[in-house]
Amino acid sequence: MANLKEVRNRIASVQSTQQITKAMKMVSAAKLKRATNAIIALRPYATKLKEILGNLSASLEGSSSPFIQEREPNKVLIVTVSSNRGLAGAFNMNVIKAANNLIAEKYSEQLKNGNVSIISIGKKTQDFYEKRKYNVIGNNNEVYSALTFENVTKITDAIMAGFIKGEFDKVEVVYNRFRNAAVQFITTEQLLPLPKAEEAEIKTEKKSTNIDYILEPSQEEIVEQLIPKSIKIQLYKAVLDSHASEHGARMTSMDKATENAGELLKALKLSYNQARQAAITTELTEIVSGAAALNG
Repeated sequence: MANLKEVRNRIASVQSTQQITKAMKMVSAAKLKRATNAIIALRPYATKLKEILGNLSASLEGSSSPFIQEREPNKVLIVTVSSNRGLAGAFNMNVIKAANNLIAEKYSEQLKNGNVSIISIGKKTQDFYEKRKYNVIGNNNEVYSALTFENVTKITDAIMAGFIKGEFDKVEVVYNRFRNAAVQFITTEQLLPLPKAEEAEIKTEKKSTNIDYILEPSQEEIVEQLIPKSIKIQLYKAVLDSHASEHGARMTSMDKATENAGELLKALKLSYNQARQAAITTELTEIVSGAAALNG
């Protein structure tokens, strides 16, 4: 009977876990809808902003903006975008692996010299790098409590100020780019200085379409204003992408956990019925043997 009690306790435990995973899946599904709407609405704006910036700056010999000035990357900042909570499969670990690979492949010398800094947006990567004694700057985990452009801009402003002061020569962002609930792509993008490769691509497109603008104020002034805005939008888009990816990954993970709990319940119930049948058979055998002994 002790064996039967143990199996019953395990069944109750798995059923309780299954209820939790079902509830978490439903919550993530509801949050995923809002997060998906936010990133889908922002992407066309971010794309058009880059296009306009490229078209405006195409005819300039060189902008005086400090955010496009290339420097030797002696000091590097890596911005990792993760989540504050776990139970999302490999979502957070994929960001950590990608950031570690980026540092090992491109910035190993800077790491040896202590010139690699980390800004984490999300508690999971914050804890990981703090435990390993990296130079982790600030705490930005509260941004998810009110995920707005203004709150993310505060982080971007601090990064841009550090870049201007020479605290960082290069800034890269590592995050999960959202495609759908089941698919997220680990993405690494250069935030600062503003990549010129994208501008070169847009220049080529401009030459083929012969876009001509009448500008007021001057072209240089407009570019100077658009560059910081483009940088802020890029980081905000990365955070929104990661936020949607988190809920997609958690929903998928909880759905799989619910299925696994169901399979485990089937196995436990089968084991319970077998043990119960064996106990009943043993009792019947003992009764029959006892009756036979009395009759004899």
